[in-house]
Amino acid sequence: MVVFPNAKINLGLHVTKKRPDGFHEIESVMYAIPFSDILEILPAQTTTVKTTGLVPDDCPTENNLIYKAWQLMHRQYKIPSVAMRLHKNIPSGAGLGGGSADAAFTITTLNSLFDLKLASKEMEELAAELGSDCPFFIKNTPSLATGRGNILSPINISLRGYYLLLVVPKLHISTPEAYGGITPKKPKNRLCEIISEPCDTWKSTLVNDFENHLFLNHPKLHEIKQTLYAMGASYASMSGSGSAIYGLFNQTPEQRQINDLLSDHTSYSMKIG
Repeated sequence: MVVFPNAKINLGLHVTKKRPDGFHEIESVMYAIPFSDILEILPAQTTTVKTTGLVPDDCPTENNLIYKAWQLMHRQYKIPSVAMRLHKNIPSGAGLGGGSADAAFTITTLNSLFDLKLASKEMEELAAELGSDCPFFIKNTPSLATGRGNILSPINISLRGYYLLLVVPKLHISTPEAYGGITPKKPKNRLCEIISEPCDTWKSTLVNDFENHLFLNHPKLHEIKQTLYAMGASYASMSGSGSAIYGLFNQTPEQRQINDLLSDHTSYSMKIG
């Protein structure tokens, strides 16, 4: 069985509170985008994981989230061994949720492959054991994420018809760096209110709390965001805790502009269906 775990972007991200367990409370809208890894899972005599593409060199099998997802399902439901092949297109450490998507799609694929008949809620609970972003990718629909990012509520928003330009600099931002410069605070306005306004109003109201200090630490990120606005983006932002920066456009960005202005970075252009 072959599936295509997709990335997500964050539309706004508020860090609202530090929790006693060391995690943070957040508020963010997660939105799936058409940029995917490729995952194949087949029954096998022993469980194996083969990875290709943009795979970190220092990730042994036992630390791979798709292997951890299989282990979790094996313990809970005694599923048999499988051979898993993962081709990574989504960069890691970019705030796009690629690893979380891979884990969630592993759960949904194993559910189908072995006819476990698990409901979405059950799979979301399993996914939450693997990471805060993982539950989103079970239903993969626009959601307001609260708690650690694992409490999901449907939200009525569509970016259909927009063009997305995703820019990924040669920069990995770790979770400790991202959260180390954060001062949690309650936002003035709820995201669900901000997001209900037209996209071209978001520039002054829809914020990602990580940008303030990460832009100071890494001025290139701020430069990329300003470049996207100069190219005509209706809205531009860092996704998650970075380092990817995206722009939403009413028309497809010109390839010449992308080559001239963003030649130092990897970029992906796509239409949101």
